[in-house]
Amino acid sequence: MLPVTLTLNAGSSSLKFSLFDISGEPAQMAIGLVENIGGQPRLKANLGDRLARVERELPATEAADHTSALATVLALLRSSFPGAKASVVGHRVVHGGPHYTAPMVVTGQVMAELKRLSPFAPIHQPHNIAGIEAAQAAFPEALQVACFDTAFHRHHPKANDVFALPREYYDKGIRRYGFHGLSYEYVSEELKRTAPLIHAGRVVVAHLGNGASMCGILGGRSVASTMGFTALDGLPMGTRCGQVDPGVIFYMVQQEGRSIDEVRDIFYTKSGLLGLSGISNDMRVLESAGVPEANEAIDYFVFRIRRELGGLAAALGGLDALVFCGGIGENSRKIRRRICDGLDWIGLELDHDRNDSNTRVISTDFSRARIMVVPTNEEIVIARAAKRLSSGTEAAAG
Repeated sequence: MLPVTLTLNAGSSSLKFSLFDISGEPAQMAIGLVENIGGQPRLKANLGDRLARVERELPATEAADHTSALATVLALLRSSFPGAKASVVGHRVVHGGPHYTAPMVVTGQVMAELKRLSPFAPIHQPHNIAGIEAAQAAFPEALQVACFDTAFHRHHPKANDVFALPREYYDKGIRRYGFHGLSYEYVSEELKRTAPLIHAGRVVVAHLGNGASMCGILGGRSVASTMGFTALDGLPMGTRCGQVDPGVIFYMVQQEGRSIDEVRDIFYTKSGLLGLSGISNDMRVLESAGVPEANEAIDYFVFRIRRELGGLAAALGGLDALVFCGGIGENSRKIRRRICDGLDWIGLELDHDRNDSNTRVISTDFSRARIMVVPTNEEIVIARAAKRLSSGTEAAAG
């Protein structure tokens, strides 16, 4: 039997999955997702060079919830890779709280703590937990490994970790956690492998997608992030508001009579690019719309990124590289150009031809700081951690 690791990333209505051969360095065999779980589900998968790409609508019963969606995924993988056996399953978990600073084997105690943290990430954490529970039911003998989006940021200096609230709230876990840590970890490790001098320096990574944030990394360690206590803070996102005056919440509750649940729904699902444009949360749609509302949403998105870039460069004491990743960062030449043009004062000089060609380095040869595009790969980070912990567990058992 071929030893494999299955990685799962469970969202509110989606389940992303990857299959890795872990007989050596993890090698991706398949990747895909089930979207619109609980509605009109759809399966998309790339099963490697040997097999055809799969894209089809699913009967509602085959993805009514995360458990049935996982069963559908497993049926596909078993028929496509009959010689594979998953002895370890790796999970992306958005929130690890103040104490989980590295991937963990999921025990009863760990699961209880993840459930306790659900109020810290109410839109994400319950679905991450549902993915773990579905995998436990499908693979009762397999090792389950949780990899946390917050872990990469848990070494921030205290000044970048606190809010100016009464001290007891810090002890209760009200802190600046930062998110997208698996993406930042991958990019940092890629820089260490391919550009060690840049990795050792002052780097800002911009993870720009439907979820968006930026991270200041010094010598491979996160020192500041645009996101804070929840995945709402910082940059505007597809449907999330990003930075907002907390007084807006008081106004909505006291003057408009909205419930906390209504406010939360507005901030998480009706704001960001969707709210500003009134058109879409998809940057591709907004770039092609050609109407003032879409342009204004893009203007705000770019403005906030440029503003946060200046703040992160100050936190780092300078800038040696700006790295783009995520769906928008990796693919939108227009957004990268609008962010970088006019930033020669901070040492960034964009080469428009390189940017249009989507090369890895898109700065000019004379730019004091490097501008790069590094496609992220959160799944390989999870697979490596799962293999590492699986090997450690087997060694301990032996």
